[in-house]
This record gives sequence, structure tokens and C-alpha cells, in this order.
Amino acid sequence: MSTLKTKFAAQAAKRLRANLTDAEIKLWEHIRDRQLNGFKFVRQLPVGAYIVDFACREAELIVELDGGQHAENANDAARTRDLAAHGYSVLRFWNHDVLENTEGVLTAIAEHLSKAPSPGLRFTKTDLSPKGRGEERV
Repeated sequence: MSTLKTKFAAQAAKRLRANLTDAEIKLWEHIRDRQLNGFKFVRQLPVGAYIVDFACREAELIVELDGGQHAENANDAARTRDLAAHGYSVLRFWNHDVLENTEGVLTAIAEHLSKAPSPGLRFTKTDLSPKGRGEERV
């Protein structure tokens, strides 16, 4: 990404962080400061051509909150594919669900995090021996 695009993305993310929706505020209250299973989340992170609502870099997870304008939006599928190309899994929730069923949303995120590989091991070769170098797999 060029320096100008990076600067623009950073400025746009800063503006978005200052103007969170009610649903974003409510979710942020529960996931900030490693409150959810010890995972660190950030708000309004530039990823590729997008600025995502919340991201957990160590679990390579993005959480997007959608309002009614996203109902059956084909652009969301393309956005999810692009974010996946950057190595992230994407969970989407309706704003209404965050506001009315916060615990359910947090449970869904926590379940995904519990299945996340340890940081740095996501792309580890599958043929590595747990016993160490040169040892045969049993």
C-alpha cells in the first residue's frame, strides 16, 4: 500500500473510532483490554482496501457488525473474500443482535477463538513431528 493510501486509511480509521455506533460501543465494552479469553482486539483496523470494525490479529479474526443496509448485500461476500485473502476469518453479526443478545454474540466469538490456532502456528507444516527433528511420526 502506498504511503498516501496508508495515511488516508489511518485517518479514516481514526475518524471511525471517534464515531462508533451503539452496537460497536456495546461490543467494545466486552472485548477490549483482553476481556474475552485473553485475546486482544483492536477497533477500526485498515486491512487491505477496507477498514474493519474489530480485529484480533493473534487469532486472525475480524468481527464485523452490520446494520439493516447490509441485508442481502452482495458486496459483503466480496469483502469477506478479500479479507480472507489477507489471512483473516470473518464473523458477521447484526447490530440488533449485539444490542439485544450480547451474551450470545460473545459466546459465538469465544467459540471461534477457542478453535483458533496458537499465534504463529496457523501456517505450520502439517508433517512436523511433535517429538522433534528427525523423529518419526507414530
